[in-house]
Amino acid sequence: MFKGGFISNLPKIYGLYTGGFLVFILLMAVLESAGVSAASIGIMFVAFTVLIYALIGYLSRTIQVDAYYVAGRQVPTVFNGMATAADWMSGASFVAMAGGIYFGGYTYMAFLVGWTGGYVLVSTLLAPYLRKFGCYTVPDFIGTRYGGNLPRFCATLVLVLASFTYVTAQINATGTIASRALQIPFELGVWVGLISILMCSMLGGMRAVTWTQVAQYIVLITAYLIPVFWMGSKLGNPFPHFMLGDEVQRLADLEAQFGLTKNTGAAIKEAGVPGGLKYISNPHSAVPAGGMAVWKYLSLAICMMVGTASLPHILMRYFTTPSVKSARKSVAWSLFFIFLLYFSAPMLATLSKLQLMDPNLPTAIIGKSISEVQSIQWVQNWSAVKQVFIADFNGDGILQLNEWFMRGDVVVLATPEVAGLPYVISGLVAAGGMAAAMSTADGLVLAISNCLSHDIYYKIIDPKADVRKRLIVARVLLVVIGALAAYISSMRLTSILGAVAWAFDFAMSGLFFPLVLGVWWKRATKEGAVAGILGGLISGTAYLIYVGPKFMANTPWLGIDHLRFGIIGASVSLVAMVLVSLMTKEPSSAVQKMVDDVRVPSGRTILGKQH
Repeated sequence: MFKGGFISNLPKIYGLYTGGFLVFILLMAVLESAGVSAASIGIMFVAFTVLIYALIGYLSRTIQVDAYYVAGRQVPTVFNGMATAADWMSGASFVAMAGGIYFGGYTYMAFLVGWTGGYVLVSTLLAPYLRKFGCYTVPDFIGTRYGGNLPRFCATLVLVLASFTYVTAQINATGTIASRALQIPFELGVWVGLISILMCSMLGGMRAVTWTQVAQYIVLITAYLIPVFWMGSKLGNPFPHFMLGDEVQRLADLEAQFGLTKNTGAAIKEAGVPGGLKYISNPHSAVPAGGMAVWKYLSLAICMMVGTASLPHILMRYFTTPSVKSARKSVAWSLFFIFLLYFSAPMLATLSKLQLMDPNLPTAIIGKSISEVQSIQWVQNWSAVKQVFIADFNGDGILQLNEWFMRGDVVVLATPEVAGLPYVISGLVAAGGMAAAMSTADGLVLAISNCLSHDIYYKIIDPKADVRKRLIVARVLLVVIGALAAYISSMRLTSILGAVAWAFDFAMSGLFFPLVLGVWWKRATKEGAVAGILGGLISGTAYLIYVGPKFMANTPWLGIDHLRFGIIGASVSLVAMVLVSLMTKEPSSAVQKMVDDVRVPSGRTILGKQH
């Protein structure tokens, strides 16, 4: 299937796939109207889409090194853009980002700004040049550019730490979705998610992941946009994005009308509800005043932007294009496909709040009796899996704003039920969330296993290993790493969005400046790269431990909290790398010429066929 005319037939193949998926949605709607239970529809949505991905993964199986590591470097720009968007729009983007905006308001828009802006850095500073280099992995570039196994090993250390932190968040998201859609415990749901992820990537590596991610993008973007347009239509505007300002003002008026009171920490603890969600909406949803508020917004955006340009699983996607020119075009397509979801996230969060708060809508629950609210089916469903909580603090039996709690990670998943949409839309959203989390987890687990099998096993431990042995090692590592990530995810050590922010900070602390200076500064040396990687990683991690999450909270320096520790790490990395490079012998003339050649758009790939 994936030979010969497959590449030229991609539009037709994925066009048929999209049409078939839309027919499946209609079939589920017919079954719902015929009386099929919501639970059955949810199971069919998740099972059908996961089986399709698994089928694509099986058909993409390969024993060729180029195909396994970089999809044969033949992925067209548009489809690589779709695959990158799916790789990028993880459980954090699909499941958690709108929830962050829902509860955090303006401040959380920094995630959206930073994640989008990061692709400008990718396009201008790294992607085309790494593609020209011709490497398989990010540590492959570091090791070859700076020379020796020590820089390669250090880069691998950062890659594994950042990617593993990131993948635990994605498996957390798959567990959340599976537990609700399949009506199983969360701890079992993470293992269901892991098995689904491995079915997509184990046999075909990057080739399987690429074509699976294109299919997953189609599912996730359909699942995200349909509820937004549907809720907008119910409010009289099928394109609600253009009335966002009016609806935000409406929310502010409703909060003033109901009177929003924050809860004390003691009351939260006694009621046993999520301490981080003290209100349904940010009472200061306008732009916060003061220099510190501006700095916290900008610093979070900077961390997300620089972190984006440092993430190995994203940079790897541009190793799969046919040429340097196509790598640059692919970044533009990635931005377009990502924009479709990010443009809609603030609107979805706003519409979801309105459904709960606006007394003119039949779905509103604020101001109603608690017993009436607790009898609503969707409230019962989400309460059963401990994602929704009600606490009658004043004992009047009426649900106040400060007595309603919902975990941010389930806002998107619950919104169709909150809005009273047919359950088929909830099943669609569950399938979309599963696609988003799986697509990113595929790329992350593959990035870790490829790096360990290629850069540690093949390049350092056994350079004479044949292709068969290398691919066996890669696949075994895929399973081991995935299982460990699922185990860690089942502990729920932090929220999805929090774990993702840590991953970005780890990546920018250790990799950003060694990558950028490796392309743009001929004088950067092996010793400087090692100092930059280790200095940035160690200082950033030490600062994270000092500031700490909830269990080790100290006062942050200059507002740089545990979501922003990459600023410390990257700053130390830059200073250490520049100083040590200037203090050590400059690279050979051959290495400096290689760096010059990398920045020339045309010409042969630097590593050529020998790699």
